[in-house]
Amino acid sequence: MSEDFPVTPEILLRAYAAGIFPMAESAEDPGLHWIEPKLRGIVPLDGFHLPRRLARLVSSHDYEVVADRDFEGVITACAAPRGPERETWINAPIRRLYGALFEKGFCHTIEVRKGCELVGGLYGVAIGAAFFGESMFHRETDCSKLALAHLVARLRAGGYRLLDTQFVTDHLRQFGAIEIPRLRYREMLERAIHQPADFAVWPKDVTPPVETVLKWLEPVPQRP
Repeated sequence: MSEDFPVTPEILLRAYAAGIFPMAESAEDPGLHWIEPKLRGIVPLDGFHLPRRLARLVSSHDYEVVADRDFEGVITACAAPRGPERETWINAPIRRLYGALFEKGFCHTIEVRKGCELVGGLYGVAIGAAFFGESMFHRETDCSKLALAHLVARLRAGGYRLLDTQFVTDHLRQFGAIEIPRLRYREMLERAIHQPADFAVWPKDVTPPVETVLKWLEPVPQRP
């Protein structure tokens, strides 16, 4: 879809609620392309796997982890070219749209800071009790993982029911990410978006206590 027919924040929210999300071919791409994978990636919130190394990082007090303080800083870092191709799928329309959703309270960030420096983070969209992860970055080792751990803890504490990762990568599998069929995803999505949840269950400008974060990262025992 080209910018001759611009997508509005309201259209974007309706697309998410229908199981569709946008991507661009590159930063220079003037338009958006709608994606609905046959197999959808999710991280089951009750089954998040916390690797030992990451648990030590969560417990270390080396970083400040806050929310919704610097959306522009996070999306700029996420849009920085990476990998051997030095490409990014975050273009100008995406930055405009998600910036508007942030202003409206539907887009959120988790930010990892060391002093005044932003060293890791992520952003995503929230509708009801569904959170749609969009992108993450790190400038210091494992700081994107630290942001993800804090996101999962906040979502669980806030009553969220679905964490959508769009696709599953080897990186996400280590945290328990799985693929589910499109129909099952739509059923989970329909339930989640109509349930209440609170991203601000913890103060956004304060790093939550380590004990609280670790408590909400514990897996929920499965019934036999």
